[in-house]
Amino acid sequence: MLGEVMVLLNETEFERWFRQAEQTLRSAEHDAVGGFWNWACFKAEQAAQFAVKGLLRALGEPAFGHALTQLLAHLTCIGISVPQHLHQAGRELEREYIPTRYADSYPSGSPYEFYDAMRAQQALALSRQILDFVWEVFRHARNAGATEGTATGSD
Repeated sequence: MLGEVMVLLNETEFERWFRQAEQTLRSAEHDAVGGFWNWACFKAEQAAQFAVKGLLRALGEPAFGHALTQLLAHLTCIGISVPQHLHQAGRELEREYIPTRYADSYPSGSPYEFYDAMRAQQALALSRQILDFVWEVFRHARNAGATEGTATGSD
């Protein structure tokens, strides 16, 4: 996963972002149950984004912007092997970033009218796959001894 890249791992930074990712995904699950499917889709995208940003930041990498596909590509650029199905998951989720919230994304109607339970469940499942992957990469980095001299505060 990490190849031969040896880094200082900022566990504190990872944990604060990953906890937010998990809480956002739980909120998305509640929205899906309540029939707020557009918000479930948006929050599923946000949860994945938070998790990937947390991993990048923990590895000392920049993590700016809202393009999940670019954030995942950045992981690949620094030597983390991201499976192709997760790049695809990122593309699917990135489509939920704007049209879930903005009425002018559609020629008529409101965003919530274009979402349903099936789409929300798919977004939740894709987000969970990304969170699970990010957690596994973090766990691997931590167990590989990358935390020697770990940065724990703000750098």
